[in-house]
Amino acid sequence: MKFESILEETDGFGRYQIALVLLMYIPRIPIPCHFLLNNFIAAIPSHHCNISSLGSEGIFGNLTQEERLTVSIPVQDDGTPASCHMFSYPQFHLLSNFSSPSEVAVVQCQNGWEYDNSTFISTLATQFDLVCEKRGLAKASATIFFVGVMAGAVFFGVLCDKYGRRSMLLVSYVSSIVFSVVSAFSSNYIMFAAFRFLTGFALTGIINISFVLSIEWVDTKHRTFIGVFGSISWSLGNMLLAGFAYLVTDWRMLIITVTSPLLLATAIWWWIPESARWLIANGKAETAYKYLQKCATFNKRRDFTSRVKLEALSTVMTVEQQGHSYTYLDLFKTPQLRRLTLFTGVVWYGVASTYYGISLNITSFGLDLYLTHFIYAAIEVPAKILIYFSLNKVGRRITQTGTLVLTGFCILINIITPTEYWMFRTVIAVLGKGLSEASFTTVFLYTTELYPTVMRQNGVGYASFMARLGASISPLIMLLEDTWKLLPEVIFCTVAIFSGLIAWLLPETNNERLPETIEDIEEMRKKSNQMTSGSSGLPLWFQHPLC
Repeated sequence: MKFESILEETDGFGRYQIALVLLMYIPRIPIPCHFLLNNFIAAIPSHHCNISSLGSEGIFGNLTQEERLTVSIPVQDDGTPASCHMFSYPQFHLLSNFSSPSEVAVVQCQNGWEYDNSTFISTLATQFDLVCEKRGLAKASATIFFVGVMAGAVFFGVLCDKYGRRSMLLVSYVSSIVFSVVSAFSSNYIMFAAFRFLTGFALTGIINISFVLSIEWVDTKHRTFIGVFGSISWSLGNMLLAGFAYLVTDWRMLIITVTSPLLLATAIWWWIPESARWLIANGKAETAYKYLQKCATFNKRRDFTSRVKLEALSTVMTVEQQGHSYTYLDLFKTPQLRRLTLFTGVVWYGVASTYYGISLNITSFGLDLYLTHFIYAAIEVPAKILIYFSLNKVGRRITQTGTLVLTGFCILINIITPTEYWMFRTVIAVLGKGLSEASFTTVFLYTTELYPTVMRQNGVGYASFMARLGASISPLIMLLEDTWKLLPEVIFCTVAIFSGLIAWLLPETNNERLPETIEDIEEMRKKSNQMTSGSSGLPLWFQHPLC
């Protein structure tokens, strides 16, 4: 007896499942806020050397602030004061001659910097002077965060399959709140970086667990809806971030603001059920039966207990080693699971690298920072609505391949399009952003369906690790624009197209039941081999030309 059959008896998509998805919306809102927070807390406002030490007495007392800047700081090509240099001694002749002779000696800022506070009251850059030779540390803070997310994916992937989804979700909630608040009160950059790492570490548990838990409680035909509908919470949180950042311009208070919804999420955690699939897979049939009874009652299926007995749950799956604790090594032990693991790793790396390469580069738009972020977030909603129909009509594999390859082509078009065609470039950039988010929505659902229940959290954890590897490297790739301005875009374009082609090698999972054991993966391969002769239409598990 398959679990899907038992779930159907409870109404596989009733009020219980809808309530669960809505409960998961609250903790998901802060996730994009934290993931893209660096667009605001690490922003570097206009700045120049601090010349207050020159005093206001003597001849300087008769000069206006603009005149003091003129005699103290060289002018850049755009007419603004240099950000990192000042004259070695005042150049009073510039008051009558505004040209800055090239032979005038300049030195690095001697007494810190003065910042333009018209947009931000305070950022990491202004708080810890992350400018000039330390400018890279501002972008590095994003990399540090994503490295934490990467490490957390491994940690929670193992423990969720061992100790359950629900208990580890609470651990994620509490630790995310603690680490975020402590990071907001950091007294130096090292302290901030350390707790930002831990924040990313904790948040990844919320991402992976909430998605897997939602998918494991719904029937086969509604998995696409739950996956896409649940992912819209990311877009909503992303749009809210633009509003939060506009209203809260101090980096410390902004971190606390975007973390606050997790307090409510912790309060309603008691209503979230454990995964019945996981309970059965780990020999806890009685507890699973109680949750299934609650689900049936909530969905008004009052005949559930007469139609499904507790003894039936023991026949749902047969695991060779009941109670066996699976590790990441098990992902590579059998041929087809190993193939699946390698391909999903490449795809996740490409999806995340491309998405964050676009999302963390919002200043290239040339528009208002907050407006740009909102546009990038808003385009995700129609993209996800369209992707819902694509996932159902053409399947997961074609959708995943298509969105990645088209994202790469959007980047390529902007590479070869002259900058004077800014309107066209803007439209293509927004389209590419929408496609990159569509590929992210697809890969979350796709991966959850590919891995068996006994290793689903491990599989998603590994895939998330590869995604965060791509995300953590993206900010560093953007630093390569100092070498060649188009180099980051060339890299992101190549990665998107390559990972899209790799996605074509994955099996189709649309309307297929979720695999429960590793043996299911291997047996489905054998069955598909027997069906390849004369078969037509979309391939089944691993039934495709290049397999």
